[in-house]
Amino acid sequence: MSTFWRILGIAVKVIPILVVLVFFWFYLPSNDVVRIVDTDVKRMDRTVTRTDSATGDKITQEISRDVRFINAVWPDDEPRVYRNEETGWGFPWYFKFDSGNLQTEAQNLRSTREDPRWVRVTHYGWRIEILDMFPNVIALRQVDSPDYWAIPWIQIVVLIFFGMILFAIWYAWRWLVEIHWKPFMRRLHADTRFEDGPNAASQISRWTKANLRELGKR
Repeated sequence: MSTFWRILGIAVKVIPILVVLVFFWFYLPSNDVVRIVDTDVKRMDRTVTRTDSATGDKITQEISRDVRFINAVWPDDEPRVYRNEETGWGFPWYFKFDSGNLQTEAQNLRSTREDPRWVRVTHYGWRIEILDMFPNVIALRQVDSPDYWAIPWIQIVVLIFFGMILFAIWYAWRWLVEIHWKPFMRRLHADTRFEDGPNAASQISRWTKANLRELGKR
């Protein structure tokens, strides 16, 4: 049982961190160096289910929209497809309103295998074929070589800022434990019911178990 609780404690700490990292991985911008071969526009349908406020009935509605796509290939000629949609004022906050201009840029940057023009495509999102998901293009820029690489400053700044927030939360928690929790427990003469542990959670657990055992004996 102790092993189970130990694994559960590790999972509770690790899973939120993994969720945040996957969130950043999806929404932070990343760069691909590809060769653009074509552009097109496709009609995409989406099924939306909503509840009627008057009757309470569920209403299913088909929504169609035209989506711009940029077709490209990697340096090894493997296909790479991007969508070109505006984000507007909503999340994620890229404030992209120039999808039409970006489509024109992509058309102007088209090239052939014999005379390639390499383009750095800045985007967010993943390409998951089974879910019909495409990364969304944010910016295009012609580069000299398929080996082009740039320092991901945005990712670095965001991750440093996130790390600072985590450190501030940890420091505030430690301050709360040392300044308020431990003195409060000592004032209640409860510090003899548990040993000083590495964190307040383990102390609370031991103190609670000790009190429950005493209640069970009464």
